[in-house]
Amino acid sequence: MPSGSPVNIDRRTLVRSLGGLGAMLAAAPAVPSWARSTTVGVHGGIGNVHRGNGVLTGDEISLDIGTSYFATGGRSGHAITVNGSLPAPLIRLREGQRVRLAVTNRLDVDTSVHWHGLIVPFQMDGVPGVSFPGIRSGQTFTYDFTLRQAGTYWYHSHSGMQEAEGLYGPLIVDPAGEDPVRSEREHVIVLSDWSPVHPHVQLKRLKQMGGYYNMQRQTLGGLLAGRDQKLHDRLAWGAMRMDPTDISDVTGATYSYLVNGHGTAENWTGLFHPGERVRLRIINASAMTNFNVRIPGLVMTVVQCDGQNVQPVDTDEFQIGIAETYDVVVRPTEAVPYALVAEAIDRSGLVRATLAPRPGMTAEIPARRQRPLLGMKDMGMDMSGMDMGNGGAIDLSQPANESMAGHSMNMRDRSVAPTVAMGPGVATLSPMPADRTADRPTGLEEVDHRVLTYGDLRSLEPFADTRIPTRTLDIHLTANMERYMWSFDGVKLSDGAAPIPFRHMERVRVNLINDTMMPHPIHLHGHFFQLVTGAGAHNPVKHTVNVLPGGKISFDLTADALGDWAFHCHMLMHMHAGMMRVVTVRHGEAEA
Repeated sequence: MPSGSPVNIDRRTLVRSLGGLGAMLAAAPAVPSWARSTTVGVHGGIGNVHRGNGVLTGDEISLDIGTSYFATGGRSGHAITVNGSLPAPLIRLREGQRVRLAVTNRLDVDTSVHWHGLIVPFQMDGVPGVSFPGIRSGQTFTYDFTLRQAGTYWYHSHSGMQEAEGLYGPLIVDPAGEDPVRSEREHVIVLSDWSPVHPHVQLKRLKQMGGYYNMQRQTLGGLLAGRDQKLHDRLAWGAMRMDPTDISDVTGATYSYLVNGHGTAENWTGLFHPGERVRLRIINASAMTNFNVRIPGLVMTVVQCDGQNVQPVDTDEFQIGIAETYDVVVRPTEAVPYALVAEAIDRSGLVRATLAPRPGMTAEIPARRQRPLLGMKDMGMDMSGMDMGNGGAIDLSQPANESMAGHSMNMRDRSVAPTVAMGPGVATLSPMPADRTADRPTGLEEVDHRVLTYGDLRSLEPFADTRIPTRTLDIHLTANMERYMWSFDGVKLSDGAAPIPFRHMERVRVNLINDTMMPHPIHLHGHFFQLVTGAGAHNPVKHTVNVLPGGKISFDLTADALGDWAFHCHMLMHMHAGMMRVVTVRHGEAEA
């Protein structure tokens, strides 16, 4: 139609169109006020937190789980919501408080709620088949527990893959005493990924082709431009059937990345007054995406990780694994908009939100950075300080134990770990896994600014249990990535994997060894553990740890919570495909 031509729409068509739009809007999930754009924040003194601003408080809380229509960034489809909103309502409680949370299931299938990071009786942990039967359609289950800690946490479904469909929300527990973190304003930042493609369909496609959503493979143009591997390396990796661009299973090809339910175009905006300290409680509630987070022009002071206070440390960027939380304080001094950027680690997409002194301001959207490539260290071949011999050449087309034969380490001794059940689900084992606790995470190895590592974190208060562990337990993170099979020690949960037993109150050193080329955020329910970083009693305390590709990481665990607990990778499809076990804590349990 030529520009300026009159548009003839009859009244009946207009009414019908408006009616359809109204029905669509009526079906769309509400955004709770704490998550709306141009919010002034949720904390200016605890007295400002009350019912009616999208925050649920008190000793009795009701949550209804149902379905809604959701749309963002030109994509739309089915979503699962809580009290009709996505994200779910913000729950704000106080340390020492007893709370009863009545969860009603309006879905046609079973559901559940897990209180991620909260120390609760195992019957209240919310994992069907492990700690309770789940919540049947039309039924209500009441969770009843006392808050034993303060900090930033969240809640989500542990049924099917409902978490990927929208069933997640933030949970803040204020300290019973004075908060060591000083701020004049506070915003809750929930990062997530959402796709109109049902997660079960995504999983089916990945099983058919492991790289289904990887649209960033190497090209001839990349080779000629020097962006990709050199020809020799590319041929060698191809001979091993490995892809250095295979960093994320599900990517921006189907995902929209969100801040508080808003995509970049919707521009979630949090307000501030120049000069004030602004606390950002950042939660990665995504199903499959680890994010790199930065605020160009502002220094972020990390003050809390996984709900536990840490000694303040300044950084310019950090990677937040799925299910981790980081609290940071920023102090914008100028009356200008700042971009809050969460970029997927494979750089297939990002979401930009805005921190601004007044509504209507929009921060610049940064260009996506060049996608990273995996290297030898990500294959578990750490060559640093190694006597290579034979001119330093390694034939990557041969299996690891053969290509390394004759070098300074006996690779055959490492080729098959005694705890791993070898089979079609284990494509390879890391021949030389390095301790990567203090390494910069995937994709941030070469950036020219400060990047947070686990080695930078020190707990604010010393850990109460300073005993030396009485035993060591190795757990391998295993996979056949091409066939999309995931497991611990080569055994999927569905294949009858035996529980991992602990004696009540024993102290154990757990070594997580990543035999895959992807990072895995590993979460243990019902417990906190100390990462082994060399800080002694001030080793950081966490409930989720992201284990870098081809590397290993260690934590010391005091098994102080009796019961049965889920232990799994928090990449939702990895867990669903088998990377999960049950941890049992019993009085007098025999050593494994």
